[in-house]
Amino acid sequence: MSWIETIPYEKSSGRLRALYDRLKAPNDPVDQILQSHSLRPHTLEGHMALYKNVLHHSDNRLPKWILETIGVYVSLLNGCAYCVEHHFAGLQKLLGDDARATELRRALERDALAGIAASDARLGAMLAYARRLTQSPAEIEESEIGRLRAAGLDDGEILEVNQVASYFAYANRTVLGLGVTTQGDVLGLSPNESDDPENWRHS
Repeated sequence: MSWIETIPYEKSSGRLRALYDRLKAPNDPVDQILQSHSLRPHTLEGHMALYKNVLHHSDNRLPKWILETIGVYVSLLNGCAYCVEHHFAGLQKLLGDDARATELRRALERDALAGIAASDARLGAMLAYARRLTQSPAEIEESEIGRLRAAGLDDGEILEVNQVASYFAYANRTVLGLGVTTQGDVLGLSPNESDDPENWRHS
């Protein structure tokens, strides 16, 4: 549910129904964040294209669990519980190790980047950059890109981190600004068919 009117799947028609059919899993509801676009289906189409290409595209080089970790962290920084819960569930699936996922989440909740960096310098550098981009974007300097390179990221990977952090700024503000909740959602579904950018089916 949200603070504005939304159109559920069973009452949808036309372009909106066609978009819902592209993304919903059989017998599963359409996520509330996506239903929040239902009065303007063209914005749902834009959201899904951005989401699919930024997080779930085969040309990305960073492991998907890292991209999801960045998303969870940015969502924690922005106070967006909706995106934290959805994407933490996705992160758990990707890692296949609940204990490791829970330990990582607790470190992110404590903003304990030094501890993360001690065991994974690359991930620590990515998260530090994502924090800066989320909290102080106008203060970022070129030297911070240099620190990412020094941690072993190439410029394409840096772009991936930038785009994931930027996407979650958009998604978090969509949710927080419209009062979207997880009521009725199945947590952790995502368009995982990375080899086909046109396949939005959630699973």
